[in-house]
Amino acid sequence: MPVAIGIMVAAGANASYAADAKAGKTVFKKCAACHVYGTKGKRIGGDLKGIIGKSAGKRPGVKYSDAMKNSGVVWSEGKLKAFLAKPKSVVPGTSMKFGGVKSKKDLENLIAYLKNGA
Repeated sequence: MPVAIGIMVAAGANASYAADAKAGKTVFKKCAACHVYGTKGKRIGGDLKGIIGKSAGKRPGVKYSDAMKNSGVVWSEGKLKAFLAKPKSVVPGTSMKFGGVKSKKDLENLIAYLKNGA
């Protein structure tokens, strides 16, 4: 294989996926049974707008499990991605009844939406 083609193939194999916040808004529908995003509506899980950089279990007006309140978690993109993939592996004992987002692409899109809106 010529060098230029080999470089292009290698670059394509390692190219990162550009997350799509609009697609993430669609993925958020899985969360909307319990959460809102920047609306005045209220749900049991609270508003997730601005969640990145915040401490878990600390938002006023939301009833959190002791596990979430005492987790010490600060929601970075990576921590949130891990939690949304497998909630009970990041915060054992959480009361969140969600099995996780299985698709890596959906997770990337959802994080883009939570980070920036759509």
